Amino acid sequence: MIRAGIISPLLLAACVQVPQASQAPFTPDYQGVETRLLDGDLVQFHVAMTGARTSADLDNYAECAAAQYALIRGYGFARHVRTKMKQEGGVQTADAVYTISPSLPRGLRTIDAEVVVADCEANGIPTV
Repeated sequence: MIRAGIISPLLLAACVQVPQASQAPFTPDYQGVETRLLDGDLVQFHVAMTGARTSADLDNYAECAAAQYALIRGYGFARHVRTKMKQEGGVQTADAVYTISPSLPRGLRTIDAEVVVADCEANGIPTV
């Protein structure tokens, strides 16, 4: 029971806000994209950056590169095949593979290249 005028330490602790990782300033340094056509519609992207909050930031960078590449080649869509990520000396890198196609491919991780490129531009993520 809490008496009037006395505040329980547990109630005070419940009011303290703990800073979240998402509240940290996001200052990415996008360090470039290397693109390699593997076979027909299969494309490999090597991206590197520092300042990523999570692996999702690096994944978004690779997706932006894939979307722009699809548009450059005259295609409207891409599908994620796989991504391998690593961190070395503060630099996060990803080796991502996508297929590109003129029509919406089958699969779960498909992207509409025009929509993704517009989103990348709005969020300041560079493309190819």
